Parts: sequence; C-alpha cells; structure tokens
Amino acid sequence: MPVINLRYGTRDIPFEYDETRFQILGDVDERPALTDVEIGERLDSPIGTPRIEEIVEAGDTVLIVVPDATREVGAGQVVNLVVRRLIASGVNPFDIRIIFATGIHRRVTEAEKSEILTPFITQRIKTLDHDPRDLMQIVRLGETENGIPIELNRALTEHDHVILVGGVSFHYFAGFTGGRKLVCPGLASSKTVSATHKLAFACSKLDRSEGVETGLLDGNPVHEAFAEVASKVNVSFCITTDVNEAGEITDLYCGDLVSSHQKACGEFSARHTVEIAERHDIVIASCGGHPHDVNMIQAHKALEAAAGACNDGGMIILLAECSDGLGRADFLNWFESENSEALAGKLCESYQVNGQTAWSLLRKAERFDVRIVTTLPADATEKMRLVSMQSLDRVMKKAGKEKAGYILPFGAKTLVNCSG
Repeated sequence: MPVINLRYGTRDIPFEYDETRFQILGDVDERPALTDVEIGERLDSPIGTPRIEEIVEAGDTVLIVVPDATREVGAGQVVNLVVRRLIASGVNPFDIRIIFATGIHRRVTEAEKSEILTPFITQRIKTLDHDPRDLMQIVRLGETENGIPIELNRALTEHDHVILVGGVSFHYFAGFTGGRKLVCPGLASSKTVSATHKLAFACSKLDRSEGVETGLLDGNPVHEAFAEVASKVNVSFCITTDVNEAGEITDLYCGDLVSSHQKACGEFSARHTVEIAERHDIVIASCGGHPHDVNMIQAHKALEAAAGACNDGGMIILLAECSDGLGRADFLNWFESENSEALAGKLCESYQVNGQTAWSLLRKAERFDVRIVTTLPADATEKMRLVSMQSLDRVMKKAGKEKAGYILPFGAKTLVNCSG
C-alpha cells in the first residue's frame, strides 16, 4: 500500500493507507521555488503602482511590515531584496525599520527574528516590536464608518513609506490572510482588534455573521473592516507571497495593496480549493507542520478545513504538535462553559478574540468525534472535548476498518467544498 508523509511540527509521520478507502485532498505545490532574479522580475512589474525605486526617493524613511513566527511567507528572501533596492535608491540603512505584525500574539523572540528575516538583515536593519496594549505605541486615526476606533502602531505614521510583506492563505473568518491583515489586526491596538473581530459573530443568532466564510472577501464584514482600517495608512507597496510546503516562494504578487492582494487571493483559491461530491466518515488532517501547528489556535484552521469533508458524527483525526502550547494562556477558560451555546452566550456578554476560536473549536468537537495527536497535555485536550491519542496508528485502530475517508495533508491551506 502507498505511504504518505504527513507533517507534524518539524517532522513527518508516515501513514500507510488503502487507496480504495482514502482519497487525498490537496496537492503538493510542485512549482519550482522562485530565484532572486525571478522575484526581482515580479518587483519590476507591480500591479497598479510604479516600481519601488520610482516611489521611494533618496533620504526617505521606510517601514517594512512582516508577519510573526506563526506565518511562513519567505519574508527573509523578499526583505533582503527589497532592502538592497532601497539602499541602491539612496535610502540610508538607518532610515529603514522592520516591524513584526504580531497583533495580539506574543512578542517575537530574538531567535525567531533571525529565522524570519535572516541574520544578515537583523544585524543591519533596526527591528521594532508591536504591543497592542502599550498606549505609548498607539495613535488614534479616527473611526470606521460603523464606529470602530482606528488605533494603530504610530510607526505606521512616522515613516514616509510603508511596505507590507506577507503571504496568502485561507482564513476561517477573514477570508484570506495577508495584505490588509498586516495592518489590522497585525499592528492594531487590542481595542481595534477586538472590535473588528467581533464583526464575525452575530449575537442575535449565536452564530457567525452573514458573509463570514473561509475564502470569501466580497460581503465579508471582517475583511471590509480590516481593509477600511488599513486604508488610513499610507501603504506605498504591498508584497504577497505564496509558498510551498518547504516555505519556499513559488509565486509573488506586488504593487497596490488592494488589487495585488485580491489577485493573490484569487489565484491561491483556484489552486487550493477542492471540490468533493460527498463527505466521508473519517478525515485525517495534518495542519501542514510548523508553523501551521505551532499552537492550538493556529491548528484550529486545519480542523475547520477537515470539518468540510466529514459527515456529522464522523471522526476527524488532527495532527497538531502545538510546540508553543495553546497560543494563549487564558484560552482554556472558555471551555468551562457547558456547551458551545453557553460559550456563545458568554462571548456575547464579554467578547474576546480568542473566545470566538474557542467557540468554533467546541462546535466541531460537539459535531464530530475529534481525535488529536499532539504534545498538549491530556487535561487540556479533555477540557476542549478532544480525545488525545499517542499516535496515528492507535487512532486508526479505533476507526472503522471499512469506512471511507479523506486525507488532508495540508489542512491549513485547503478549502473543501462539498456539492452533496
């Protein structure tokens, strides 16, 4: 029988499967990695804007925004090339700064900074850390049309130019990652992050708001709020990458924030959306390895994809190492609720961003038999209503030997649409 290697943290878990029972959803990205020359050619042909060299002038100050360690976007390769272009255009190295769009995530460690940007850059270009609760870092830029305060890191307003460097993937309530998300929630205050995220949940029906879906931008209130907040910043250039399983850049879109990011989302969706005629009783889902399974909050995105392929009452087997734990120390507190409906009520009484993730996870745990192979302690998985298993082989012994199933090797990068 064939064997598929499923990513788990930084290693593989080999799984021998019966082709007559299991169908693999989601292909390996076999496109070759872009060379520096090929990336340069794309930077020379931006969408909707002039080239960086035509936008930035000698003596200007530049802020480059990059994701934190929960995203793998090939930032090191891109930033190296962009910095060289800026310096060649007359920008002084001490007038270039790089800030990590952590949102409400934890601070990026020094080791992670070198991994994200390469030691060459971290030793030469000043980096900044974002703290959404540090009022000294935050500046208010008004309100959105529906009254959400626009509070952003003041570094966005203190430079002549802002260049965004992110990646594209699916997001379970903002539609897609990248682009405007590097500004909001990436560099927003905790108040702005909470208010924009709250748009995803309709307390009137204790469910997701209309238009809030994976892979959907048009009519998505969360995406629209993010975009409106980001429009208050002078984003001179946006770069969005698509990376393969090794973290190598296989495509790059750049130029105008809105149009270049929309093109990236459209082409990513076309490559990673899978159509199925029916759901099955067993779904094995790998998040795709590190950093997609760095913590439970990130790993939940793969569970979202798996839910689209599984019958109600069926078994979902999630491979999620979670080397960095849950993602938030207070995440487990939400699961003290009796059920997802009670959790939703609690969420509406006192909204918090990660409470929505907890609600979404608990709904799936109630709807499916979710088994998880993880390093998380058993008392934590039990509280989340997940059944912790030591290995994939042990899980499969519990599963029906004749039941049909799907395998999602890259759950965090796959959208499953079922027509049945």
